[in-house]
Amino acid sequence: MRLEIEGQRQSGPLSEQRVGEERRPPPPEWLIERGLDRNNIVAVHTGECWDPGKRVKPATRAQAIDALRHQVPACSKCRPDTALGIEL
Repeated sequence: MRLEIEGQRQSGPLSEQRVGEERRPPPPEWLIERGLDRNNIVAVHTGECWDPGKRVKPATRAQAIDALRHQVPACSKCRPDTALGIEL
């Protein structure tokens, strides 16, 4: 492993990890959870939900609002309806 003075290049596993973290895309703001048949939408979650389930896909704000307005349940843990300012 090669280390140089501040502000200069470093090589090795730590610098690779840092580059990977910098290049990682931001987490989605909203998630749509689908059922087993993939046609059912089970719930809407915030992107920071700690219990989103296994079958989630990123969604736009408009998609999350549309799903909630079409009676898709809001996650009871992260409350995306509150975060979006929608009363159900």
